Amino acid sequence: MLPLLFLLSLWAAAQDYVLGPDSQRQPNVPKGTVTQHTWTSKVFPGTVRDYWVYVPAQYDASRPTPFMIFQDGGGMVREEGAFRVPVVLDNLIHKKDVPAMIGIFVNPGVMPAKSAEHQARYNRSFEYDALGPRYARFLVEEIIPEVGRKYNLSANPDDRGLMGSSSGGIAAFTAAWERPDQFHRVISFIGSFVNLRGGHNYPTLIRKTEPKPLRIFLQDGRADQNIYGGNWFIANEDMASALDYSGYDATFVTGSEGHNSKHGSAILPDAMRWLWRGYPQPVRKSRQGKDRHFLSLALDPDSDWELVSSGHRFTEGPAADRQGNVFFTDIPNNRIHRIGVDGKVTVWKEDTGAANGLMFGPDGRLYACQNGRKRIVAYGMDGSESVIADGVTSNDLVINGKGEIWFTDPPEKKIWFVDAKGNKRVVVDKGFEFPNGIMLSPDQSLLMVADSRSRWVWSFQVQADGSLENGVPFHRLETPDDSSSSSADGMTVDTEGHLWVTTRAGLQVLDQPGRVVGILSKPNTGSLSNVVFGGANLDWLFVTAQDSVYKRHMKRKGVAPWTLLKPPQPRL
Repeated sequence: MLPLLFLLSLWAAAQDYVLGPDSQRQPNVPKGTVTQHTWTSKVFPGTVRDYWVYVPAQYDASRPTPFMIFQDGGGMVREEGAFRVPVVLDNLIHKKDVPAMIGIFVNPGVMPAKSAEHQARYNRSFEYDALGPRYARFLVEEIIPEVGRKYNLSANPDDRGLMGSSSGGIAAFTAAWERPDQFHRVISFIGSFVNLRGGHNYPTLIRKTEPKPLRIFLQDGRADQNIYGGNWFIANEDMASALDYSGYDATFVTGSEGHNSKHGSAILPDAMRWLWRGYPQPVRKSRQGKDRHFLSLALDPDSDWELVSSGHRFTEGPAADRQGNVFFTDIPNNRIHRIGVDGKVTVWKEDTGAANGLMFGPDGRLYACQNGRKRIVAYGMDGSESVIADGVTSNDLVINGKGEIWFTDPPEKKIWFVDAKGNKRVVVDKGFEFPNGIMLSPDQSLLMVADSRSRWVWSFQVQADGSLENGVPFHRLETPDDSSSSSADGMTVDTEGHLWVTTRAGLQVLDQPGRVVGILSKPNTGSLSNVVFGGANLDWLFVTAQDSVYKRHMKRKGVAPWTLLKPPQPRL
């Protein structure tokens, strides 16, 4: 619930939309300084932009200082403009309603024309309306370090906020959404969460994705624009509903105005108070959300990603044995490592022939795609090695309870089958862009293949002779805004028949009908390569992520490849 006085102040501002005393110069309030600068970007090549830095009179260079970044900075920083942010900051900091903070006001980039006869390229929509990490990279890799050369900026994401209006509003949200390790606080006035460049996808992504530690203030007016890209007010209502569904610390303040700054500028001081209330207490991510949220049924609320092992070159192929010990490969170093149920990590096998995908079979042996030697091998627990198939290119494999093997051959776009006697043959040789991860359903009647260069995981019906029939691109993955490629890789299944897939967007969870019902955040900013349930009860989720392996405790349990389990009937 919002405090009553806060609600009343917002209501009063909404009646006349006038700037209150906190937006006017007041006597005896120390005035901060504003300096103007120019920046040429590498993230947005060829662009030049102005930016301004506000430094409060209370700035103490000996202490890390909170800060906010304001999109469309030239309009936000003006003393007589609509928002008058430096004036508001001076007044609120003086009252101690917000911490003493630096303001960074950034304009969108422009690629200058070569001559007066040519047209410049204006980057505002490209930078602001686009989904994905590019704009956050620009802030984190260029603007913040540049300002940080002169001022002591806090590295704590709880000390960092973003604000914008219209397309600047969605840009502020996107930067925090993509980099919650950097930003925890967002204000969006009349935000453009419509289909200018895919922003209409956010409400669905918010509902599916594991909640992030963000505090979000939204504002819009019922008379906001309704054009080709969508209806702004309805889009903001949809955002507010999704944030509420997922349990975010968020509020949505509505008014009667259209696509302008009248309402937003009038309530800016109270929006800032709401955003920074309770400081320096941290902004925490939701522990639950609504009961309907799939991830609330799967995630242990008291568990987050834990680092298990690091310092490798590239980790892949996690597989669990009958005791729940997890084995994984370090492909460039030609090693297989073992994570014991006690958490101890050891080197289990050297000189593995660039082994990639791993899977335990019903005979207790560890099967491996030894692609460096163009073969599939099986390791006994004493480390002895037997060749199962020779002269093949392989990436990942799966084994059923009969000891039959299917494996992917990405360069040739094929799926191979090896029977229990070692006879091999191609069972699928078309339809894929890049077949990668492979997995059986818990009852071993369906075989799924991740096509990394598309948004699809294919589903096939397994026949008695190991052949695959009735294949379709069945499971639909969420893909990043800048590519149609999901980068889908390793997969695993749980006892409910849900499919867990490592992708660029995170660890995606799909129900039996093939729909994404949840997306777990990645444990770091890098890519995920594979996943498996391990531990003594198969209720720990292990992921390989570049040079590291992480684990996380779950409410769900995995299914061992040597067992047959018919999952429950799905909700259709």
